[in-house]
Amino acid sequence: MTSPDNPFFAPSTLPYGLPPFAEIRDEHYEPAFEKGMRDQLAEVQAIVRDDDLPTFGNTFEPLEKSGQLLERVANVFFNKSSADSSDFTNELEERIAPKLAAHSDAILLDSQLYGRVKTVYEQLEHDAELDAEQKYLVHRWYTEMTLAGAGLDDAQKQKLMDFNKRLSVLTTRFEKNLLSDTNELAVVIDDIAQLDGLEPGEISAAAQAASERGLDEGTYLITLVLPTGHPFLASLTDRGIRQRIMEASQARGSHGGEFDNTGVLLEIVKLRAERAALLGFASHAAFVLADSTAKTPDAVAAMLGRLAPPAARNAKAEQGQLELLIESRLDDADSTAAASSDGVKSWDWAFWTEKVRQEKYDVDTAALRPWFEAERVLQDGVFFAANRLYGITFTERKDLLGYHPDVRIFEVHDEDGSPLGLYLLDLYTRDSKRGGAWMNELVAQAALLGHDHSIVVNNLNVPKPAEGSPTLLTFDETSTFFHEFGHALHGLFATVTYPKLSGTNVFRDFVEFPSQVNEMWMLWPEVLANYAKHYQTGAPLDQGVVDRLHESEQFNEGFATSEYLGAALLDQAWHTLTADQAAAVKDAASFETAALAAVGLDDPAVPPRYRSSYFAHVFSGGYDAGYYSYIWSEVLDADTVDWFKENGGLARANGDRFRTRLLGVGGSKDPIEAYIDFRGRAAEIGPLLKRRGLQ
Repeated sequence: MTSPDNPFFAPSTLPYGLPPFAEIRDEHYEPAFEKGMRDQLAEVQAIVRDDDLPTFGNTFEPLEKSGQLLERVANVFFNKSSADSSDFTNELEERIAPKLAAHSDAILLDSQLYGRVKTVYEQLEHDAELDAEQKYLVHRWYTEMTLAGAGLDDAQKQKLMDFNKRLSVLTTRFEKNLLSDTNELAVVIDDIAQLDGLEPGEISAAAQAASERGLDEGTYLITLVLPTGHPFLASLTDRGIRQRIMEASQARGSHGGEFDNTGVLLEIVKLRAERAALLGFASHAAFVLADSTAKTPDAVAAMLGRLAPPAARNAKAEQGQLELLIESRLDDADSTAAASSDGVKSWDWAFWTEKVRQEKYDVDTAALRPWFEAERVLQDGVFFAANRLYGITFTERKDLLGYHPDVRIFEVHDEDGSPLGLYLLDLYTRDSKRGGAWMNELVAQAALLGHDHSIVVNNLNVPKPAEGSPTLLTFDETSTFFHEFGHALHGLFATVTYPKLSGTNVFRDFVEFPSQVNEMWMLWPEVLANYAKHYQTGAPLDQGVVDRLHESEQFNEGFATSEYLGAALLDQAWHTLTADQAAAVKDAASFETAALAAVGLDDPAVPPRYRSSYFAHVFSGGYDAGYYSYIWSEVLDADTVDWFKENGGLARANGDRFRTRLLGVGGSKDPIEAYIDFRGRAAEIGPLLKRRGLQ
């Protein structure tokens, strides 16, 4: 079906090129994908058939202009399949993923195209007409095509394409299995007394979730989040319910049945290792890291190895504090449901951590929710900080439609009133949305294509309360909001010519840096005072509480660092296997246990943030061999926070410097060079060690 009324077949005429969601129907996607792939292959063939000597103008410019229809439909579809999936999107994604993998291979592995790219690349030093962005674009294409296998012979390329096609099927299946199992293992509660400790808004959200599932009135549904630990574990007094939630979370994808992911992940690991060997690398990690700021698995191992022992020691010390507190409460009749003589379990840690935090610092983060009402956090926190730092403003466009009724759309303007783009916010969790929080680009700024502005989406997974009840965020959800908005700013501010270098198209181990920096404004005095007001009384958060929050910033960092490093090192363990080693692994659970024990992070009370069977980041989300990126980027982040503090903090001059020299360059420059240009020197690790108490 190639009906001319397909809304993807022509660029959108809506403001900023917003996709016409009201016109898009399920039957439009597949024809647009098919035509988009055909069109791009024809465009690439026109390039390779050109008899003229390869130049930037006759090779790279038409290459960058190719595939615009495919880009339009892919951006909309994959955002929808993540944020509002259905049986249709699941089935189409499984069908289309191997076709897209084959299509990508048809371009990246094209020998004639590679020959033209290589010719221009080899003349770069002698071409005085190309500017810095053009030269970097040539470098990126040559590097990516070389690593993709463009230099292999035909038989090797066919084997490589078979690997890529099969992997696209498996990673898609992993994600769909995880979403289904996450929904299936949601915890049903039929006695409101078992929800003691939760806020009224949280109980309302659990009731609403049960109602949407069609469960009986008077029942409550606790939906699972992507990480191992659930936010409710810090508040629920019923230890048995906490245990049910933790065990359900850790069972995802590994308890047998239709949605078991263990076989899927073992095949993914094996095929990735075999593909890396075909491409001349010792492991999948070596292949991935060759095109990163880290460069090698050894560099990653050196950093993670430096951090793991002190983190594990700190976690053990924290565990001892928790056990002492539990022991002191065993004789307290009011605490029998929350305490047990069998020590700290994984489902106890968050609950008792809050007790210790209250006793040591007189801070209860769970009790702060009334000061983190979602609309105020958005308008008077997230948007306010961006306005003060960068001068940008936000106006809600209720006349524009998103892809789901919950989606809100804001028009963003620069300080001088000129348009910057659109920001879409999809705040609430639902069964059709995958777990976690993320940023997508629906339209990326690229002057070559006439895309003068960007359209970015932030997705979070905040439980939606019943109509009329306020949405009160947890401390962590508020931090996540600021984090994801940092990605949005990166996408909105990047100003480049070529689409390959647009927005957040930077190395994976750099992309988290801008978002982590943006987290700093959550507790910045001027910002916090503006948004942290009680949703009922309007009273500001007491300065004493704020001071104690800062005093407790290193509290529980042993646990937080250990659970993160557990996941990061698990990712590296899977992906540093050689092809023979990967083929020999038959039991995913045993491999995981041994990998964590080898680095001293096998404490059952401190499970990794993600276990293998629900580690979506690395088995379906593009962070394979790259989950270390968060702490790698945090070195830059902590160093940058120090720079802001030394130079006056939330000041327009500081924002302009950060925007111009870092965010604004998008992927058009080596990110480490951009960082040095901003900071005046390379990043130092000291601020990170201090932040996490690892000196």
